[in-house]
Amino acid sequence: MEELQLMKSQMQFQLAAMDKAIDDVLWFHWLGSVAEIDKVRLIGPPPKNTRAQSPQNRGNPVVFRAYTFIPKHIDRNKKHPLLVYVHGGVHSNFSSKGNHRIVAEILEQGYIVIAPEYRGSTGYGAGFQRLIDYGGLEIEDTFAARNWAVENIDLVDPERVGIIGWSHGGLHALMNIFFHPEAYQAAYAGVPVSDLVARMGYKGPHYQRLFSADYHIGKTAYEDPKEYKLRSPAWHADKLQTPLLIHTTTNDEDVNVLEVEHLIAALKAAGKEFEYKIYEDAPGGHVFNRIDTKLAQESRQEIWRFLNRYLHPDFPID
Repeated sequence: MEELQLMKSQMQFQLAAMDKAIDDVLWFHWLGSVAEIDKVRLIGPPPKNTRAQSPQNRGNPVVFRAYTFIPKHIDRNKKHPLLVYVHGGVHSNFSSKGNHRIVAEILEQGYIVIAPEYRGSTGYGAGFQRLIDYGGLEIEDTFAARNWAVENIDLVDPERVGIIGWSHGGLHALMNIFFHPEAYQAAYAGVPVSDLVARMGYKGPHYQRLFSADYHIGKTAYEDPKEYKLRSPAWHADKLQTPLLIHTTTNDEDVNVLEVEHLIAALKAAGKEFEYKIYEDAPGGHVFNRIDTKLAQESRQEIWRFLNRYLHPDFPID
């Protein structure tokens, strides 16, 4: 029985890698005519918990991938704004499914995009997935992707960098601007995971086991609430210095609106200026403004207008 379970687990990771390879081709199918697309290899900090690393690799920096998209229609004789687009999770990746239309909208306006496949992303094997560090060093992977783009893509203006993400990606956006405020000029956080202590209370045993696994945090939120707070944006609200827009909806079936309301209340209590909108029962729930409804398109236009005020792309939406 144990052998069968092991074979099943190995097959799942192999299928995930195959799915990722196919999806890489789909990115070129969807956007190859409008963008130069590449997938680069970067490094992030060594993991604090080395149990997921092989003995010969223990203590080494984490190697991860990132997608880059450069619009073909931009002026190559000038600099352009960069958007760091962070995928969600818990375990997921930057899939073309659900993202290619959003990336197309971003590229059309003249933004360069980098999308990190930070530690814990799927499609890169069991070892990489077990490097997950939710709200921890994965945040530094995203920051490393930002820095790589600024240093290696000559067309990027380092003074016009934004970051966006939904759900787990929204947590990345928030933690990046809280801990690296000098690096970003604007940020958007959609339905962001905001309070891991509260989240552990309503997500159930399977979710709790993922976070308390020996290769991850190693303790429950009950056993170590301080550690979970350190990984939660709501508990760092006093650090906000960057223009920020937050969206959520009352019927979110994944990130309960109470989590985001805690973040909003914490930002207000800290006297911070920011923008937010709480939608009432938006169709689609957790993915309400990542689908193709009229409301979703209008909501995304609101996002682009907000970012454009600070990042000034060449072809902003009207």
